Amino acid sequence: MKLIKLALLATAALGSAASARMLDPAVPADAFEISKRVQCGEADGKQAVYHFSGKIYSRVAGEPDRLLFLAEGMNVRQCVAVTDPVRGKGYRLVSREVLFYLDPKTGQVLRQWANPWSGETVEVMHINNDPVNSRPNFPIGADGKPATFNGRREGKWIFMPFEAPLFYENPLSGAYQDYVGGKYHAMEIFDFFADASDILDTKNPTAYPGVGWVRISDWMPWMKQRGRQGQMVFNAMGSKLKSFDELPTVMKEEIAKNYPIYTAPPAGDDTRPNATTWTVFKAKVDAERAAAKGEAGRK
Repeated sequence: MKLIKLALLATAALGSAASARMLDPAVPADAFEISKRVQCGEADGKQAVYHFSGKIYSRVAGEPDRLLFLAEGMNVRQCVAVTDPVRGKGYRLVSREVLFYLDPKTGQVLRQWANPWSGETVEVMHINNDPVNSRPNFPIGADGKPATFNGRREGKWIFMPFEAPLFYENPLSGAYQDYVGGKYHAMEIFDFFADASDILDTKNPTAYPGVGWVRISDWMPWMKQRGRQGQMVFNAMGSKLKSFDELPTVMKEEIAKNYPIYTAPPAGDDTRPNATTWTVFKAKVDAERAAAKGEAGRK
């Protein structure tokens, strides 16, 4: 019964303007509500957009780091309500994301890239992952423990770090060794930060935090590095936007031209498996090989 009561507290975390209050990160129901304010829009089913902009470097032992690309990325999302009889009322985040590799000299979206190590010119495959969904989040964890606040307050600022170490079977293997080999090994780091008065005051329907994003990973498969020693370092910063229209012009134009579904999140009941650069690239290569085989068969 105690867990059920704690879960039910989260459903009333946001009151009307007349009952607005300051959330307390030490209170489990409030800690859960703070997380929802960071991740979601103003209400269930309300679209939210995160934008981030930065640079991408190479890191190879024995040589100076190289600036490979500029980067412009975005994630468009919505949260939908889910309910569990024990864990209470929670939310599930559904989203899709793109990241465009830009020429570091011109700032234009790249179509081809001259690999400085191999001398080969390859086609650029921009990140276009659909969907990128999360498991449901509740005020009571799967372990039966109440939600806790993953962050700290320093003066007017709330800081919320999140690290995601990744190590899993690479979808590309065997016939794909020209592109990549072994396990996929990476780490993504998201550092959210917000004005305490913005994120804690329930008179605000939601919050608009800033975010720093760092990714340390293997080479992207489209770079055709053939297992070459080295890593990529992505470093970007951005924020949750008030609307899609606030995205940079270069992003809006590229999305309209080549990625039109990214103007809105997936449906709230989306059950598709999540996409990654690796699964999207594998599907692309498989389709190209099947098309070439079919063409050869017609000759």
